[in-house]
Amino acid sequence: MLIVASTLCFAALDTIVKHLAPHYPVPLLVWARWGFQAAVMALWLGPSMRLDLVRTPRPKLQIARGLVIVCSALLFMSALKYMPLADATALNYSSPMLVIVMAVLCLNERMTRARMLFVVAGIIGMLLIVRPGSDIFRGASLLALTAAFVYATFQILTRMVADEDPRVTLFYPALVCALVMTPVLPFLDTRPHVPVTDVLLICTAGVLGTLGHFLFILAFQRGTATELTPFTYMQLVWAMLIGWIVFDEFPDHWALAGMAIIAGSGLAMAWHERRRVQSMPPVSPVAVRARSIAEPTAVD
Repeated sequence: MLIVASTLCFAALDTIVKHLAPHYPVPLLVWARWGFQAAVMALWLGPSMRLDLVRTPRPKLQIARGLVIVCSALLFMSALKYMPLADATALNYSSPMLVIVMAVLCLNERMTRARMLFVVAGIIGMLLIVRPGSDIFRGASLLALTAAFVYATFQILTRMVADEDPRVTLFYPALVCALVMTPVLPFLDTRPHVPVTDVLLICTAGVLGTLGHFLFILAFQRGTATELTPFTYMQLVWAMLIGWIVFDEFPDHWALAGMAIIAGSGLAMAWHERRRVQSMPPVSPVAVRARSIAEPTAVD
C-alpha cells in the first residue's frame, strides 16, 4: 500500500506539471519540485543531524547525482508539456533496461542472456510507443527517451553510494537542484501576476514529490526491493487513468502494447534478479543493495 500510494503521488505530481508546463517555464517547476523537498528535509532533519545531513565520503559523486537529476527533471517535465502523460511515463520506465547496459559498461556487471532479452524487450516496447514515422515520434518523445537515459545514469550513481546514509543520499539531489536553479529564477519569463490556484498547485507539486519519496522509503524499510518492485509499475496505471480523466488522453493499442511489454519485461527482470540473488551465498545487506543494479525504482 505504501508503494501504491507513492506511485499515486508521483503520477499526481506529473499531472500538475503537465497542467502548468504550458503556462510557466519548466525550470521554475523543477525548482519548486526539488527546492520544496530540500526545504522540508532541512527543517525536518537539520535540527537533529546538523552537518551530518551533508557529510559524505563522496561529495563529488553526490553533487554529480544532484546535477544529473536536475537534467533528468528538466527533460522529463519538458516532455510532459507535449506528450500524453501515460506515454511519457512509460518511456521513462524504460530506464531499468538502460541501467543494465550502463552497469555492464560502467560497473563491469555481467550481461547474461536473460538480461539481454529484457533489454531487447524494453527497446521493442519503446519503439511501439514512439513508432518512428508516426506523429508521436517527434522532439517530445526524444526528450522523454533522453530523460530515461539520464535517469538511468542517476540510478547508476545512486548504486555507487548505496552504503551511505539514505537520508544524506535523498537530501543531496534536492539540495543541489535548489542551489542550481535558484539563481536562474530571476531570468525566467514568468507571469507578473500568478493566480493563487497556480501557486497552490506549484506548492502541492513539491509536497507530492516529497511525500512520494517518503512513502517510498517507508515501504523499502518494510520489504525487499524484489518484493516491492512489481508494485512500482502502478504508476503506469495511475498515469493512464489520470491522463484519460483529466486530459482526455487514452493510449492507442500500439502504445498500450508497448507499455505492457515495458512493464512485463521489467517485472520479469525483477523476478529473474530475485531468483539470482536467492541462489547466491548469503552476503551483507550492503552488498545486496550494490548488486541489485537492474531493479527499477520510482521515476520521480
